[in-house]
Amino acid sequence: MPRDIPVGNGSMLVTFDREYQLRDIYYPYVGKENHTIGHPCRMGVWVDGQFSWMGGEWQKTLKYKEDTLVTDVKARNDRLKIELQMYDTVDFHLNIFVKEIVVRNLEGRDREIRLFFNHDFHIYENEIGDTAYYDPDTRAIVHYKSQRYFLINCCDPTKCGVDHFATGIKELRGAEGTWRDAEDGELSGNPIAQGSVDSTLGINLQIKAHGENTAHYWIAAGMNHSEVVKLNKVIWEKTPEELIRRTENYWKMWVNKEVFNFHDLPQRLVSFFKRSLLIIRTQIDNNGAIIAANDSDIIQMGRDTYSYMWPRDGALVAYALIKSGYMDTTKRFFQFCADVISKDGYLLHKYNPDRSVASSWHPWVKDDKKSLPIQEDGTALVVWALWNHYDEFRDIEFVKPLYRCLIINAAEFMVKFRDEETGLPLNSYDLWEERYGVHTFTVSAVIAGLRAAGNFACAFGEQEYGKKYYEIAEKMKEALIAYFYHKDEGRFARMGKRTAKGYELDMTVDASLYGLVAFGTFSPESSMVASTMNAVKEKLWVKTSVGGIARYTNDIYHRVGNDTERATGNPWFICTMWLAEYEIMRAKNLTELNNALPTLEWVIDRALASGVLAEQIDPYTNAPLSVSPLTWSHAVFVTTLIRYMKKKEELSLCDKCGNSMYYMHRHIQKPCGA
Repeated sequence: MPRDIPVGNGSMLVTFDREYQLRDIYYPYVGKENHTIGHPCRMGVWVDGQFSWMGGEWQKTLKYKEDTLVTDVKARNDRLKIELQMYDTVDFHLNIFVKEIVVRNLEGRDREIRLFFNHDFHIYENEIGDTAYYDPDTRAIVHYKSQRYFLINCCDPTKCGVDHFATGIKELRGAEGTWRDAEDGELSGNPIAQGSVDSTLGINLQIKAHGENTAHYWIAAGMNHSEVVKLNKVIWEKTPEELIRRTENYWKMWVNKEVFNFHDLPQRLVSFFKRSLLIIRTQIDNNGAIIAANDSDIIQMGRDTYSYMWPRDGALVAYALIKSGYMDTTKRFFQFCADVISKDGYLLHKYNPDRSVASSWHPWVKDDKKSLPIQEDGTALVVWALWNHYDEFRDIEFVKPLYRCLIINAAEFMVKFRDEETGLPLNSYDLWEERYGVHTFTVSAVIAGLRAAGNFACAFGEQEYGKKYYEIAEKMKEALIAYFYHKDEGRFARMGKRTAKGYELDMTVDASLYGLVAFGTFSPESSMVASTMNAVKEKLWVKTSVGGIARYTNDIYHRVGNDTERATGNPWFICTMWLAEYEIMRAKNLTELNNALPTLEWVIDRALASGVLAEQIDPYTNAPLSVSPLTWSHAVFVTTLIRYMKKKEELSLCDKCGNSMYYMHRHIQKPCGA
């Protein structure tokens, strides 16, 4: 089930599903230690002897306040005749999740309405040895195990502390949990439970006929009891309203820190651009890890998640942030990469946000020989993205300590990790993590990485290194043409496997062939690239009412149905945006450029109401598939929109003065003088 609403601050991340159930609580890293492991934490309402948990009978609208990471959720229950307006956020500075609930009485008489909140913690991602207890000093519920504490409390306009509480056993001898205890509007008051436990708390609100009242609820996360008690005190003193207000203001400043001239761009595109930046930020740990996706439901596929940092995904997300002006966030990513890169100069498959090596399915042995379990594009693209970072911000003091340990280390690896005869990279795994060989996307990434390393080497006065990297990159480009361009087919292969005579080519049409121009390997005007990308558009466009570009022909990952003539695979947001980027690059005038706008609109039309983008969508229903949100999906939308605006700047020249009439970049530009 998608995570329609994520809210976080880089240390604490809380997510909600489409039913507005709290599903994930990550702390102290984004992506590591999901203390619910996807189990729902329920919210329910009791009134007039009737009870309802938030779910199917509620009419819900799940959105955010504009330009913020504060939710704006409306839920209505016609049976109970109540309406709830809710605002959720994680404080931008403190590890506190806060919820404001405005309860509206739709009846023409005074009523008592009780709100209940259930917590199904699995601290440290397991249910063994948890404790939940009622703390009389704070009038709150505390869950803890070892060095993880969660204090949960609430208040109404007249008092702080819970009106009802219960702790109990779950997942043992048929026990479902204390949420069942709440359904009669009362809780047992059991003060402590240990083992596999849950808790429920309640608060009573008196509401006039057709009136409303407000309650607040919060979860404070810390390493010990003292820390969460202090956070609870902060909430009492500052008030939950103030925490929500200040966090709302912070994110408005954050997402509007760069002054872009969006000119006549449709407002919904501008708003979605900002929403994408905000959602990207929820998936980034403050210690530098850019997490692929935090949607724990994917665990059902293989008992694992996307809650890891892939160097490739991270580099491409960092690139989007760089072009959007977010220097500090990307600095932490590059420092992360410098800290984890091997002494031999390569980055592994993926990493946990605490910098430890993550799970992998890439073997260290292939055909009875040692084989590096790497995706070389990840190593290369980190160097490429770092050059873009330097080129954008000119932060030489940041780059200096990374020059040897990251840039030169990675570049020397890329130099050595080549076939002696052809000059192309040796075998590694592809960007889709499915095939082992030499991949066009990877070769293009390595060329870009070597060119970037050459730029750095020359900038640091080491011209010999620079010359070497430039020359190897150029020879690699020539080899890519010689070995991977199929003259009879008139297009590039997606990959090749080394043989005695060269390479056995895989001519499967793959959207990743966009890599030929994405990193500057070839000009978008290249006829070889044009024929390749025409094949991508022709073969991979989904011929249902949904549309979009599939990853490659006969893609079976999460595939819906067997009508491969119309849908050779599910549409991917990334792949669809790649085609749009290519068409933007090729545009010769504003008319051609504007042809890309419908594709950008296509993305927005298939996002969740909250603005969240999945990895892929159902080719028949538009329903999200795989994980939501996928950080990379949002990053490629950001990159594509910036590329559109930059291209518009290039094409909007004044006939009289020769300057552009349209400047999008935040740097000071010479305006049109006409």
